[in-house]
Amino acid sequence: MSLAELTYQSRFVSAQDGLKLHIRDYGSMRDPGIPVVCLPGLSRTAADFGPLASALAGGIVGQKRRVLALDYRGRGLSEYDPNWKNYSLEVENEDVRTALTALGIELATFIGTSRGGLHTMTLSATRPTAVHAVVLNDIGPVLEPRGMARIRGYVGKVPTPRSIPDAVDLLKRMMSEQFSGLSEADWETYAKITFTDSVGRIGLRYDKNLMKPLENLDLEQPLSDLWAQFDGLNGKPMLILRGANSDLLSAQTLKEMARRHPGAEVHVVEGQGHPPLLLDTISIGRICDFVAQTDRLERPN
Repeated sequence: MSLAELTYQSRFVSAQDGLKLHIRDYGSMRDPGIPVVCLPGLSRTAADFGPLASALAGGIVGQKRRVLALDYRGRGLSEYDPNWKNYSLEVENEDVRTALTALGIELATFIGTSRGGLHTMTLSATRPTAVHAVVLNDIGPVLEPRGMARIRGYVGKVPTPRSIPDAVDLLKRMMSEQFSGLSEADWETYAKITFTDSVGRIGLRYDKNLMKPLENLDLEQPLSDLWAQFDGLNGKPMLILRGANSDLLSAQTLKEMARRHPGAEVHVVEGQGHPPLLLDTISIGRICDFVAQTDRLERPN
């Protein structure tokens, strides 16, 4: 399997409040496969999906297809919001729906990593007709407080590395317990995706104010769950990935997800935690196989 990255077009659309949102657009709207929409994690960007989006758009398995990868407001090349309170699931989900409309996506397979999976589950209520199939990457209706505490401990507080080797060392200090199975090449790729822009400049790729909504979380109290939204995906083909070292998606929650969604496929990524990076050929191949299989399902009229 060749994982060479394809070129993409940078699209910009206006959110409901006028903020500019950036989307990577791979492939062509004329490609025959059902489009794929990739939604990243809390402080992550569209760059996380580069190898996977290229494999899907290039038809490594099955048909070529259009693939969109979004930068939420305050991340990547999207504009930062002067009001940090808009870094919420409600506002961001509206942004996702705005981008779908602007780019002519009526039906798609959604790949949601962490926060992106929360948005995917939410779409079962806010735009159910858009969801053809679902890949949930290390996310479920229940968020483990231990994982949320770890995420709150670093978002907005990470120092800016001076170089790629410095970035690798920083990520190893932060993430080595979660990602025990990465090679040196994996760590370098992870560092570049995390800290460099399209021209190689090093820096944080998100607004530090993303930390503010997290500060208001009371992790001593049970977090709200999304079982109702997850159940809204019944009848949709689903692939669930879990990092074997994950502290956000528990094995117990994964078991309950599989029970509630008969036929859901499960793939555990060994040596990785929250969330799997989607850089390894096994995970990419599993997702490509799943997406190609769902192309054969009947599309709604």
